[in-house]
Amino acid sequence: MKLAVKFCATILLVFTSCKEAKKENNKVETPNIEIAYTSYGDKISENNALTKEQMLTKFETMNVGDTVNVKFASNIKEVCSKKGCWMKLPLVDETETMVRFKDYGFFMPLDSQGKQVIVEGKAFVKITPVDELQHYAEDAGKSKEEIAKITVPRKEFAFEANGVLIKK
Repeated sequence: MKLAVKFCATILLVFTSCKEAKKENNKVETPNIEIAYTSYGDKISENNALTKEQMLTKFETMNVGDTVNVKFASNIKEVCSKKGCWMKLPLVDETETMVRFKDYGFFMPLDSQGKQVIVEGKAFVKITPVDELQHYAEDAGKSKEEIAKITVPRKEFAFEANGVLIKK
């Protein structure tokens, strides 16, 4: 009888320990999700960003001097080649917005042209004077001849970003 009890106890112990091992093997490990964006300036999220077409529609309803707080996504068309202190984001065809950074507080990587970005901040419409347009052309590496052709101020869609996300 003692032998039978010991045998049953041993069998029960073996099956119980095997059951525990199965539970451990059935655990599903959650993979680490890599962040898809590099953040510059204030921390922002990619949620609820307008498309570049929706942003163009907003700009077109604005007058010179109007401002609106907004977040939208686009691709970088051009970035300041000296410091990364501004970038141009296309909205549609030849229409673009000039993006500068709040309080000159951060810069974009010089090799970020073509990358997808989400910007959050203030959108506004302004008249850009000739000397500023020429300065931007110089920063962009334009030739002296191209810079000299800039002779009239231009109505522009502008943006002051307080935060930027660049897709990795």
